[in-house]
Amino acid sequence: MKLTNNHYRKRLSKKLTSSALVPFFVIGASTVIAADQVNQSYIIENAKTGKDWPTHGFDYAETRFSPLAQISADNVENLGLAWSYNLESTRGVEATPLVVDGVMYVTASWSIVHALDAKTGKKLWTYDPEVPGEAGSRGCCDVVNRGVAVHYGNVYVASYDGRLIALDAKTGEKVWETNTLPDNDMSYTITGAPRVVNGNVIIGNGGAEFGVRGYITAYDAKTGAQKWRWYTVPGNPNEPFENEAMARAAKTWDPSGKYWEAGGGGTVWDSIVFDPDLNLLYIGTGNGSPWSHKKRSPEGGDNLYLSSIVALNADTGEYVWHYQATPGDNWDYTSTQDMILSELMIDGERRKVIMQAPKNGFFFVLDRTNGEFISADNYVDVNWATGYDSNGRPIEVPEARSMDEPFDIIPGPFGGHNWHSMSFNHQTGLAYFPSQHIPITMVEDPSWESIESNEPGQPMSGIGWNTAFQFNVAPPSSKPFGRLTAWDPVTQQEAWRYEHVSPWNGGTLTTAGDLVFQGTADARFMAFNARTGDPLWESPMGTGVIAAPITYEVDGTQYVSIAAGWGGVFGKSQRASDLKTAGTVYTFVLNGDAEMPEFTQYQLNSLVSGVEYNPDFIGEGTALYVSNCVFCHGVPGVDKGGNIPNLGYSKKSVIENLDAFLFHGPFVSSGMPDFTETLSKTDVEKIKAFIQGTADAIRPKSQ
Repeated sequence: MKLTNNHYRKRLSKKLTSSALVPFFVIGASTVIAADQVNQSYIIENAKTGKDWPTHGFDYAETRFSPLAQISADNVENLGLAWSYNLESTRGVEATPLVVDGVMYVTASWSIVHALDAKTGKKLWTYDPEVPGEAGSRGCCDVVNRGVAVHYGNVYVASYDGRLIALDAKTGEKVWETNTLPDNDMSYTITGAPRVVNGNVIIGNGGAEFGVRGYITAYDAKTGAQKWRWYTVPGNPNEPFENEAMARAAKTWDPSGKYWEAGGGGTVWDSIVFDPDLNLLYIGTGNGSPWSHKKRSPEGGDNLYLSSIVALNADTGEYVWHYQATPGDNWDYTSTQDMILSELMIDGERRKVIMQAPKNGFFFVLDRTNGEFISADNYVDVNWATGYDSNGRPIEVPEARSMDEPFDIIPGPFGGHNWHSMSFNHQTGLAYFPSQHIPITMVEDPSWESIESNEPGQPMSGIGWNTAFQFNVAPPSSKPFGRLTAWDPVTQQEAWRYEHVSPWNGGTLTTAGDLVFQGTADARFMAFNARTGDPLWESPMGTGVIAAPITYEVDGTQYVSIAAGWGGVFGKSQRASDLKTAGTVYTFVLNGDAEMPEFTQYQLNSLVSGVEYNPDFIGEGTALYVSNCVFCHGVPGVDKGGNIPNLGYSKKSVIENLDAFLFHGPFVSSGMPDFTETLSKTDVEKIKAFIQGTADAIRPKSQ
């Protein structure tokens, strides 16, 4: 049986077993033994050799630095394709593959797991958790998954709809499954990769835009039993707090805003790092719910522990320390971006540090033993703060916080750096990460009242978003960019940069061969000199790349591999490439001579024309489109469409029959919302008027 998983979520069979197992190959005994041996000691020892890639960030420090040097700056020009593997996905691919003793474990969209022979690309097995398509509309940022964890013979994957699943590494059969959600009726989702720490599987969740309360949970790796859970923000102050940390946090929130009704946010949707020497688990927390600080906490306050790095006891989940990068977050400035552990010489003293380049545009270096602020400086232009004081608090620009008038916030909510993985090279002393700016103006939404607000013009309120802001009601004056940044964390200075054609480029890998690898939004895979930034090699990809590459060794040969597949929150509606090939794993080796798979061209239709509409409906249709459609489909005829079509380039028949797609439509099982309860037929006519009216307005007169 062959599974497919495209944008429309078509399946060749609905009669899958409860485990959704598709075995293709029986793995040999040596592989079984190796998978069984993956534990804490294994990961620590592997970091010395780099033979495998056994955990999300390569090692516990999550450096994404490999000591392998067979491929180097001197010979990287000779890289060629070893093999490719079709993930059969046209949604975003954000996974970091894991490799253990010649077997690769990689996820595609919809949390589907693939086990491959890492030398040949031959499929060993696949597992589909059968995430209901309807769950696709409950998240902000595409139906993505960033990878798995491997421990003692099991492969762990967190499904988009909130389940944590243990699979047998040999067969892909389900060992256990547990629901991680405290309330299945709330829009919690999981896109991050689990980590295994001291025999526990650690996972967080997403959903702050939809009104949830963030938390992180540990589950017994053998049984799936919950061991501990730590909430990131306080709950209802009229009820007992779970611990002293929550009681302290509540003092930094204004209860008049009834923040608990909108969840508060602070979701741990990506970065989780473990220090085995200190037995500390570091988590990065997300934005507030709603985004607007005025709405959720009218009298101000820092709103702990939003936009923070928090250190917890790895065994108990008890709070140890925190550092808040953006007190009273007001701009979706999450601190969920990659955190890296290292030791740096600072002012003549070797210090154990944690480094992060979160969304807010500043690169942070902290003492990871106690959370002490060491330094911060901006890695992109910023206009919300002028810097940080000696106590580690931002020196804010008042106009950026007031938001009473449209403000071109820099960086915008997409961040100066988003989830795309950062790496750190011990030899060069540099961190490498994709930096960017995606222009957005923000202004307070006076009509927003609660998490239940759903008024025309409130961005994506029709599917549950609750930002309490309006976006781009005035055009931004800033310009978009995307680049690869090499940063010195000691001097807090940029060492070099490489300018890309677009934002939303992939994460990075760095190696002892003086190399940095990165995929790009315009469908290339590139290698750079780690010291100078000179581009040394590139290969075409069949689609834009957002995930990070890895490297590993099999039978004495070094391979470099990357999972490509355009998407994510920006990639749903935008693109920088004219290719739309299905998600694919590409693996390279010196002197490789395999043929690239056939690439698929992105076909952009002509602007829609001929749909009859009432011009008086355009204004109201604009507001309805903003509140129901814009973040997925983009601006009609202006944006090209990402992995979701732009409606301005749809066929006439599609727009004429738009109600058939919005009311119990055929794509609900693909992740499209059902608007039966939120839109009327008259509303649909108004949206049609906006789509066709916009197309007519921007159409060249020659057409």
